[in-house]
Amino acid sequence: MARQNYELGLGIIEEHVDLAAAVADLAESAFSADAIRTIVDAKATEKFPPFWKSLVDYDLLGLHVSEVHGGAGGGLTTLAVALEALGRHAVPGAFVPTVLASALIEAAGGAPTSLLPGLVDGTTTAAVAPEGVTPPTATVSADGLTVSGSWDGVAAGDIADLLVLPVAVDGDIRWVVVPADELDVTKQDSVDVLRGAARVTATGLVVAADRVLDGLTADRARSIAAVVIGAELTGVIAWSVAAASEYAKIRVQFGRPIGLFQGIKHKCAWMGIALEQARAAVWDAATAIDKGDQTADFAGKVAAALVPELAVKVTQDCIQAHGGIGFTWEHDAHLYYRRALATRATLGSQEVRALRVADDFIAGRARALEIELPAEAEAIRAQVRAELDAIRAIADEDERLAALGDGGWVLPYFPRPYGRAAGPLEQVVIAQEIKAAGVQVPNLLMGIWALASIVGYGSDELKEEFGLPTLRGDIMWCQLFSEPGSGSDLASLQTKATRVEGGWRINGQKIWTSMAQFADWGILIARSNPTAPKHEGITYFLLDMTKEGVDVRPLREMTGSALFNEVFFDDVFIEDRYVVGQVDDGWKVTRTALASERVALSGKMEAYANDRDLLRFTRGRELSAVSRAKIGELVAESQAIDVMSNRIVLKQLLGADSGTTASVNKLLAMSISQKIAEFITAGLDVAGAFSVPGERTDHALEQLLGGRATTIYGGTTEVQLNLIGERMLGLPRDAQ
Repeated sequence: MARQNYELGLGIIEEHVDLAAAVADLAESAFSADAIRTIVDAKATEKFPPFWKSLVDYDLLGLHVSEVHGGAGGGLTTLAVALEALGRHAVPGAFVPTVLASALIEAAGGAPTSLLPGLVDGTTTAAVAPEGVTPPTATVSADGLTVSGSWDGVAAGDIADLLVLPVAVDGDIRWVVVPADELDVTKQDSVDVLRGAARVTATGLVVAADRVLDGLTADRARSIAAVVIGAELTGVIAWSVAAASEYAKIRVQFGRPIGLFQGIKHKCAWMGIALEQARAAVWDAATAIDKGDQTADFAGKVAAALVPELAVKVTQDCIQAHGGIGFTWEHDAHLYYRRALATRATLGSQEVRALRVADDFIAGRARALEIELPAEAEAIRAQVRAELDAIRAIADEDERLAALGDGGWVLPYFPRPYGRAAGPLEQVVIAQEIKAAGVQVPNLLMGIWALASIVGYGSDELKEEFGLPTLRGDIMWCQLFSEPGSGSDLASLQTKATRVEGGWRINGQKIWTSMAQFADWGILIARSNPTAPKHEGITYFLLDMTKEGVDVRPLREMTGSALFNEVFFDDVFIEDRYVVGQVDDGWKVTRTALASERVALSGKMEAYANDRDLLRFTRGRELSAVSRAKIGELVAESQAIDVMSNRIVLKQLLGADSGTTASVNKLLAMSISQKIAEFITAGLDVAGAFSVPGERTDHALEQLLGGRATTIYGGTTEVQLNLIGERMLGLPRDAQ
């Protein structure tokens, strides 16, 4: 059976997608519901449960470990792919703690790596103690480190052969590896009923130098833990999304599946959005560590700040979506909620995790994201750079704009002669080189949609009349789609197109038309056959905005400016030659025009509040821990959005289906700009709302007020959530 989009996992390359599918198949057979329930009822976890051999046979314990130490050499990204698949089954026992331990040991290097073969072949289990607020202190001696103290909440510590323990040495965190038989291990109650825990105590324990992980910094240890633990939690989120959405399809209330009710559909959609956020954060941290990126630990801090909170929230929502059945012991929802709670606790408080992100961000140690392109990009880059250098050398601005339009640089993904017929890789290179060259390309705004429809469905005469002039920026377009009674439901439009000799008479009204008062031409859809079904009988026109009978009335917005307009049509005549596509088939033209092959290079809009505004706000301010923690949360969310943008591009470069991730990214990008603007203006106190001498805050206020539109235009948040629920999760669509 084909898997749903949300079930495909965090991997992008084909090798990882195939691995996720293989591990998922293994997990479905090895971790049956009955097997899991047997463990729950037994209230005890075996050191080597029946499925342990399968994990060993599939080499899952050594996916990330180098071949030198008996592993497969796949790195943390490969391990993360497998962990998500296993996390969907709340895998019991010591598997996850063991692979976390081996990842830490290998990252440290040195003598402790001699322990890796036993961890890889499954003969040795391990556990990792949480760092905690104040880990036990160790003193340095000639023999190594002497340690006394206790660690609580050591997952699988009750069945581990080896313990990886954090200790404080002269104010720094260091890690040691200790055999379990040298410690006092006491089984400890845990909220997670599928993975035991222990309190581990050392009393005057001398840890030899060859068991100290000297090559492992505290930040790198946290980053590795964020990847391993975060990947499993991503699987927990994936299970919760699937369970809630599948239940919403079949549970009937008031004669309808509950997935039709907007409250449930939107809840499930937000759960699916959280899954994409978690995948992005974990994937970025894993790949950064694998590549040796200097900013990898910032990515790890982002994953640590974001994923555990998402997991707890989504598992709570899963229970809520199931109603009463979700609150029963017999339903599995609580097992995943318990796993999320227990796992989050091992990473420390949310405030501490968010503060780590904020401190790096404020200090300028954030991670700049780059898309790693294949080698063939360099040949494309050389050609693109040479052509752009020639255009940049043109002194006359009008001539330079004409050269950009005529050369297909404005919309490179369009077919020639309007674009360059550029594939995904060339589009990315062109965007990078245009930015690097400082070349200002005309912003066509609605001209993009106009050209898409004209190039796709227009006559040769229309292409000749509007193609190059639009690309050169000589024609400004507006979009005449929305109406007072239709909004996002464009198919319900009422503006009438009546056939007359030589053309059509248009009567009706449009609203929310951006820039209509400045536009030369508009793209207009109107009902040409009132007896046809809702999505039929619509025709697509091009309208000269200077035509007699066109009345444009600006709408003053809450910002005080007037970007939107009402447009009234009183017997406006449009010639037959300005019909695009077939009469009564305008809905197809409209939909096709909106679905281009453009590579989505970014989900954010620079005009609205962003990370740079947030960083500017922090300069010269005394920030409380609460404010810094909030900054960390905002930055983590924003960073994940940027990673999601890169993942979309990489999927397109590989020819893979990016599914509805672009819709998710757009929704989150608009939302984060609002959140940042709200935080900044609230932090300005009185100056956030009033004119205060010496404080320049009008920009922040403009972003706050103007940003309220971002989750309305282009499809409101609620409409986007409906689409995500239906297209990503397969929830039922209301036939009405």
